[in-house]
Amino acid sequence: QVQLVESGGGLVQAGGSLRLSCVASGRALSNYAMGWFRQAPGKERECVAAISWNGGRTYYVDSVKGRFTISRDNAKGTVYLQMTSLKPEDTAVYYCAADPSLVKLHIGARDYDYWGQGTQVTVSS
Repeated sequence: QVQLVESGGGLVQAGGSLRLSCVASGRALSNYAMGWFRQAPGKERECVAAISWNGGRTYYVDSVKGRFTISRDNAKGTVYLQMTSLKPEDTAVYYCAADPSLVKLHIGARDYDYWGQGTQVTVSS
């Protein structure tokens, strides 16, 4: 098993930047593909970005392409989400999640077995 703890959320003005971190403990991070998801009130949880176990493959939802960057440091057991040019519609609770698949990069929440507690990101206009 792996335990995940997110940090780095907060309140930022539109156009600003934030970097989210997700620190893993327990089983080594290299055993998992990782995803960042977000959920806004009244909306379904969506995969914002995902990264394969070794960082060789990444996925971004269209709405964040060119603005968000997912990365990982397996030695530090940490996954990052660098968010720039933030928009009010990026406001949500952001979660990191771990998927034990080492073959396919999944973007569906049901494929991820382990979740952090979430961190709130609020972008004011």
